[in-house]
Amino acid sequence: MPGAAGVEVRDLSRISGGASRQTYRFRLAWTEAGERRERRLILRRDPPASLIDTERRVEFAAYSAFHGSEVPVPEMIWLEEGTEALDQPFSVAEEITGFEAAPALLWTEPYLASHEALARTKWTILGEIARADPFALGLDAVMPPPEPAACAFRELDMWEKVLDEDQAEPLPITRAAIRWLRANPPPAAQKIGVVHGDFRTGNFLYDRQGGIHGVLDWEMAHLGDPLEDLGWSLNPVWNFKRNLAGGLVPDAVAIAHWEAGSGLTADPAAVHWWTLFNCVKGQAIWISSARAWIDGGNREPIMVLPAWGMQNAQDRAILKVMDRL
Repeated sequence: MPGAAGVEVRDLSRISGGASRQTYRFRLAWTEAGERRERRLILRRDPPASLIDTERRVEFAAYSAFHGSEVPVPEMIWLEEGTEALDQPFSVAEEITGFEAAPALLWTEPYLASHEALARTKWTILGEIARADPFALGLDAVMPPPEPAACAFRELDMWEKVLDEDQAEPLPITRAAIRWLRANPPPAAQKIGVVHGDFRTGNFLYDRQGGIHGVLDWEMAHLGDPLEDLGWSLNPVWNFKRNLAGGLVPDAVAIAHWEAGSGLTADPAAVHWWTLFNCVKGQAIWISSARAWIDGGNREPIMVLPAWGMQNAQDRAILKVMDRL
């Protein structure tokens, strides 16, 4: 901000959650061109150890690529990859205010009537992400593009390695799912697209009418098969015990909205493969979180509580998708 003077940070406060980044909100006040100005901002800083290690430059690039598009995201302002200022790398973005993110509110008034509209918006936006051309957006400069036939096993290899390195006890159900996935590979990707990596109820800002005003948490963004995102959104752990996709609508309705938004086809066998894969991926995330806590790299409750609370739920989700529950 070369034209700024009298810069002040006000009302700095920590936002709860954030297992991959420490998140704070604050007001930035400054004088520029003779005017006193103020802006509400979000700071996301790397913790000493996170739920899953991710590349902040990739996250920053994904947000920046979609800003101003049909995919609503906050404006990214600064990326600092050094550690001199705040001990860890960090980014700063605009704060989007006036909307909700917590899934629990969706099953209370006045949100109950918005589920169908919210589902349409949610999976249409996910379809827009799938429709986007990552090469035209320049994202291939920071996200290595795989060959269409290599997408599935590249991701499975990566998350199986996490399990191999971080598990604290045997995982027979997850290992059975991995054996099935390797024995039944999906078709090659229809296209190489942007994969958000964590698109689910709870990672976007919504209103009472079913609108979505900010898609958040792009830490695991990469290039790959767009069906990977669809499968993550259908992972039964995100059903919130309602037996509906994202706790909102039947899977078939969600898939139809995604197809309309993306212009792609959701082959049932491929969707099944990617949904089961995402159950394995979810388990790897919970196991990785537990390992960071066990090893003492990060002793914040957010690291161990999801692992404690979700591993059994993820096992049951695997069994459900495999029709073995």
